[in-house]
Amino acid sequence: MIAGGLAQFQEAFARALLAAGNGEHPAFLIYRNTVLKGCIDALQANFPAVARLVGEEWFRAAAVVYARLNPPRVPMLLEYGAGLADFLANFEPAADLPYLPAVARLDRFWSESHAARDEAPLRAATLAALDPMQLGATVLRPHAAARWAWFDVPAFTIWSRNRKESGIDGDEPEIVWHGEGALVVRPGDTVEWLELDEGSCAFMDACAAGEPLAKAADAAIAVESAVDLAALMARLLDAGAFAHQVS
Repeated sequence: MIAGGLAQFQEAFARALLAAGNGEHPAFLIYRNTVLKGCIDALQANFPAVARLVGEEWFRAAAVVYARLNPPRVPMLLEYGAGLADFLANFEPAADLPYLPAVARLDRFWSESHAARDEAPLRAATLAALDPMQLGATVLRPHAAARWAWFDVPAFTIWSRNRKESGIDGDEPEIVWHGEGALVVRPGDTVEWLELDEGSCAFMDACAAGEPLAKAADAAIAVESAVDLAALMARLLDAGAFAHQVS
């Protein structure tokens, strides 16, 4: 069987296993239930902040619905759940939890950053060696493990508090409801994260689009006129947000 045909067969077989139905052979039913449980366990492992927010019972019930609609297409379950954020955005029982899709997206960012290829981060000294004309024309490429986004909800605060293995600290201040950005990156061996303002997110978007530093700075200013570009650059470089190679 050729590769495309094999992939189609695997997907169809997975859908058959996960689909609800009656009159199945007992062995097939057991196998299907085992696959379904594996999908649910993988989702719970890949989206710990979401699971902590809604509770295990709610999460696993939602995971059943997701898994039946979205069978795994690759054998590595670390990659499973790419569409969970979009699923939750349209999942009626989550309608009263408008922050949940954003939290799911950040959980997904963590998995992608963790699995990304190793890459040396750009150091400030490399840019310091350039003259002003060179600097403005320089294109910075985001680090292979960098993931970022701006959200209209306090996604970073909610996610980071629920991502901690120790759980939520009772002394945490009350969450202020406003938009937040986030950067998830792995410049070394450990996935790290920090909150970003809207200007920083626009700056990263421009860099990812291949814009030179001068235009990336303009993009940041366009959404946040009071942005401190020097502080923005220092913070992103310190976080390891860019790849070592510049052009």
